[in-house]
Amino acid sequence: MLCVAAAAFHGAGSFDGSLGAAHEGFERLVGGGAALAFAAVLLASGLSSSGVGTYAGQVIMDGFLRVRIPLFLRRAVIMAPALIVIALGVPPDTALLLSQVVLSFGIPFVLVPLVLISRRRDLMGDLVNRPLTTLLGIIAAAFICGVNVYLLCSFVP
Repeated sequence: MLCVAAAAFHGAGSFDGSLGAAHEGFERLVGGGAALAFAAVLLASGLSSSGVGTYAGQVIMDGFLRVRIPLFLRRAVIMAPALIVIALGVPPDTALLLSQVVLSFGIPFVLVPLVLISRRRDLMGDLVNRPLTTLLGIIAAAFICGVNVYLLCSFVP
């Protein structure tokens, strides 16, 4: 979708980068089918990421922490932030941007334990990471944490 958008919008005048403008631009420049495909792909990507996140959280809670949360409560907790954002009337582009910022700060809380756990032979058995893989994981986690700290410091007065 990004490649199609770049090709369609290149040289087509000003584009403010909003989701609504992208949809309108697809409809105007490529046709209603492209606009519908854009909306469907955007919806599908949101649903798939939500599903993966929900399933990953369930595996962690059940498998590692041995904590079982009733399905209704789990879904209510997962949906609460989105429903609050909708209820507050936050513009979709702002909500998308804020969600990505919040998610970027959650990555270190996943990466660091992943690197620490996957290097332990007593937990991983034969699937333990090799030292080079662990080193690359530490470098990646440090880089991502550093970028997050930099962005936080550069945008917060």
